[in-house]
Amino acid sequence: MSNKAELVVEGKKLAVSNLNKVLYPKAGFTKGQVIDYYIRIAPVLLPHLRDRPLTMKRYPNGVEAEFFYEKNCPSHRPKWVKTAKVWSEGNNRIMHYCLAQDLPTLVWAANLADLELHTSLAKKKDVARPTVMVFDLDPGAPADIVQCCEVGLWLRNLLGEMKLKSFAKTSGSKGLQVYVPLNTSATFDETKDLSRALAQHLEREHPGLVTSNMSTALRKGKIFVDWSQNDEHKTTVCVYSLRAKEEPTVSTPVSWDEVENCLKKKKADLLKFRCDRTLERVQKMGDLFHPVEDFKQKLPKKWNL
Repeated sequence: MSNKAELVVEGKKLAVSNLNKVLYPKAGFTKGQVIDYYIRIAPVLLPHLRDRPLTMKRYPNGVEAEFFYEKNCPSHRPKWVKTAKVWSEGNNRIMHYCLAQDLPTLVWAANLADLELHTSLAKKKDVARPTVMVFDLDPGAPADIVQCCEVGLWLRNLLGEMKLKSFAKTSGSKGLQVYVPLNTSATFDETKDLSRALAQHLEREHPGLVTSNMSTALRKGKIFVDWSQNDEHKTTVCVYSLRAKEEPTVSTPVSWDEVENCLKKKKADLLKFRCDRTLERVQKMGDLFHPVEDFKQKLPKKWNL
């Protein structure tokens, strides 16, 4: 592969560079392969990116070198890259977030070594209203994704008792994430209150395995049920995003049957997906996460936990 190229993507010209640069040294995975992955996964990825303010996590010298988050869309962006104006409390000013609305924008971001795509839980039209409630199940060693599966199934059942359907995906790192699509008029206060209450309930019911406390000192051998992502000013890693690990792993949707199987067989590798395997799954199974973008549910007005 040439180290530079000019691509024409949906009628837009894009110069891409350093294609042979290795961004995942232990896997020998190059920037060109990163761009190729994002082009191939785009049909299922773009619906989950569209209209969501994007925080880019860039690794210009690869996953073993320094990275930086970029919230404000770069000023050198092509004129066709769309942006969303969002007030930032931390910066005390309006920020112009990139919007990955189409394939050219996705390729442009990948060429900036934006390995990880972190998105808002709300869309640009109303950044104060989440379309989803999220739980990030993060294992403290020696616990791993197998124990996350057990906690995830408990959480799924609790949500089911509230008539709420949920969907699971791997974090692409160590854990499991549970998404509850809403796509109605929920607020972040409501999703935060309920997610915190559910996390605390799981902690009371299973104190030996679950913590709802952010303190890393309390996480050893436990699963931290992180409810705090349900916040207007936070982001979560987008489904189908690469992760900056030793290998090019991906945050990949999984069925609850697969979660149960991982727990039953106690094999963490069953839910570890490199980008090539994720692409194969999409070819066979389609987008298991597609209901998250349009399935409508209302949060219960009252609950007893």
